[in-house]
Amino acid sequence: MTDAFTSRVLDVHTGSAETVHDLTGEIAAFLGDVAGGRDGLLNVFTPHATAGLAVIETGAGSDDDLLAALRDLLPADDRWRHRHGSRGHGRDHVLPAFVPPHATLPVVGGALELGTWQSVVLVDTNRDNPRRQVRLSFLG
Repeated sequence: MTDAFTSRVLDVHTGSAETVHDLTGEIAAFLGDVAGGRDGLLNVFTPHATAGLAVIETGAGSDDDLLAALRDLLPADDRWRHRHGSRGHGRDHVLPAFVPPHATLPVVGGALELGTWQSVVLVDTNRDNPRRQVRLSFLG
């Protein structure tokens, strides 16, 4: 069987508040369209200097806990040298060092191989940019 590479860009509207946006359903739809039941790898990438990707549990408070932990770790105050945008925006540029802008995940039988409670999420603390892109790339 020949390996195939397919890519798609998702446009995500994150709004004007810090957010954890669940991408799992959109990823499943993408794989349903392109994986054809094959095993392979899915790379998820967001080309933004102020957003990241994570694999976490959602809906049971973990998404809010993640945002709270990031607020504690990276407060939105005047300590940051990077100062354009809203107050504390410099912390948004440090976020990808802690929540990377990429993830590579296994695909088995055409489906994302996640644990029972795991979801793939876009983490966006930048209140100044409500429009994000996420590139999904399947190799299988």
